[in-house]
Amino acid sequence: MTSWKIFQGTEEPHDGIKRLPDPPSWRDFRRGQEKRGATYKSTGEEVDLVNAALYLRRPLLVTGKPGTGKTSLAYAVANELQLGEVLRWNITTRSTLQEGLYRYDAIGRFQDAQGKDNLSEIGRYIQIGPLGTAFISSDRPRVLLIDEIDKSDIDLPNDLLNIFEEGWFEIPELARISDRLPKEVTVRTHDQKFANVSLGKVQCKAFPFVVMTSNGEREFPPAFLRRCLRLDLKEPNKDELTEIVIAHLGEDIVEKAKYIIDKFIKLRDKGQLATDQLLNAIYLLTRQKSTATSEQEKLTEKILQYLSDSEEL
Repeated sequence: MTSWKIFQGTEEPHDGIKRLPDPPSWRDFRRGQEKRGATYKSTGEEVDLVNAALYLRRPLLVTGKPGTGKTSLAYAVANELQLGEVLRWNITTRSTLQEGLYRYDAIGRFQDAQGKDNLSEIGRYIQIGPLGTAFISSDRPRVLLIDEIDKSDIDLPNDLLNIFEEGWFEIPELARISDRLPKEVTVRTHDQKFANVSLGKVQCKAFPFVVMTSNGEREFPPAFLRRCLRLDLKEPNKDELTEIVIAHLGEDIVEKAKYIIDKFIKLRDKGQLATDQLLNAIYLLTRQKSTATSEQEKLTEKILQYLSDSEEL
């Protein structure tokens, strides 16, 4: 029987890449966010808090260990409620409120001006960020994912409070010369579309559904927490893991997957593992029909390595 291995390590060129099968569903970039949202399994608590956030027009702060589905929740809501592309803002220690709202290319505009007044084209030099795009006026709310906000500078959570409370922000570069501009200026949004900004002010019509994720690595100011609804995602139990496996790999795989699910749970009790590691292990197991059990065990152990260097199998 043909080996499952594409790369043989023989140093002899071959066309084995033609045997590479379709990617697993969670790594198929052709299907976009719809597939990611469609396979997410929500618990009752998650459903309740998502609805509370929608009704109250409040951000949802989602905390949990890596791999518990914090980011996928945003895609699930966007998919089920048909709210379009998720606007994703990945936070780093250098992220600022300005970056999330918009960027103004002053140098580009200066270079293009060449001594002439080009006020009529100022919108070309403004790019609305993911946070700003979520507040562009629309009849239906957009879904905004602010990922890993616990990595941010200490000031960013408090900097977000004003826009979350007021539902609008100003672009000073437009506002201060609004009397010399058309009433509406066309700018490019984060999702590569266009929107009209009136008098330099972006005012939301439908407050966005905001998911902010955190790995629980820091505490947030009380003023910030007071304006959020909080959801703590627990690690999925055996039944929930089985449902996740079925959603991604099909029901016919469950019998073969039971052993790895049990092994995963035992290992997770001793250290930090993510659910996608389980999916990776099960997916590869189904590709190794002709492989010895000992080799399968070794590969499974390599995939199910703890996320912290201080933990060992």
